[in-house]
Amino acid sequence: MKNKLLILSLVSFYLVGCKQSSTQENWIQLFNGKDLTGWTVKIAGYPAGENFGNTFYVEDGLLKVKYDAYGDDFAKRFGHLFTKNYYTHYKLRVEYRFVGEQAKGGPQWAYRNSGAMLHSQNPETMALDQDFPVSIEAQMLGGDGTNERRTGNVCTPGTGVSIDGKPYDGHCYNSKSKTYHGDQWVTLEMVVLGDSIVHHIMEGDTILTYTRPTVDEENVSSTYSSGTALGKGHIALQSESHPIEFRKVELLDLTQKKGKK
Repeated sequence: MKNKLLILSLVSFYLVGCKQSSTQENWIQLFNGKDLTGWTVKIAGYPAGENFGNTFYVEDGLLKVKYDAYGDDFAKRFGHLFTKNYYTHYKLRVEYRFVGEQAKGGPQWAYRNSGAMLHSQNPETMALDQDFPVSIEAQMLGGDGTNERRTGNVCTPGTGVSIDGKPYDGHCYNSKSKTYHGDQWVTLEMVVLGDSIVHHIMEGDTILTYTRPTVDEENVSSTYSSGTALGKGHIALQSESHPIEFRKVELLDLTQKKGKK
């Protein structure tokens, strides 16, 4: 099985490299540096499209997440900012940094915590109080200045993946990245090839590979059936109670096809 996975991984990198050589100029800037055009906000407790407290906003050319209107209790108002289109085979690149202090009432695990949700469900199909969309999360974590804390991990809200050819029964699986302390900018890349294989890459090194994204039996949306292969979806950025900034969110569509469902 491991030999088969190695071959699959090498083939996927070969195909991605071939695509990139011929489509080097076709990167899509999902964030235009000016406003939230092309994105939809969904915050737990509010309908899709309502950007409570101006949680997601653009300032000085940066896409920012803040919690000034949340008062003394974050109250589990987890939020996500979704792309209008969905994608299947692509390379996603984000540049991010954590800043400031965590919102009051935010859970301890959400300290310097955010993520890019891959193959995410449409925000319009989420329940009003649903905290996370059915998706595969490329988790972003910042260090606390002292302890090791890897980033670029994978988490599975309502989903499942396979690691080394075996179904992973946990919620978050750590990458082999180094720790990034302070407010430094970090670049995370994800190569997503439908429902077959996903690579997380940092500074040119592959820090995590997993396969077979599927819908888990504990998914919280009637839109999906348990065990269904998860090969397409929207991309979403999180608001999990710690301020974060993005200066680049760009995508190389490896199919040149995209949908709007």
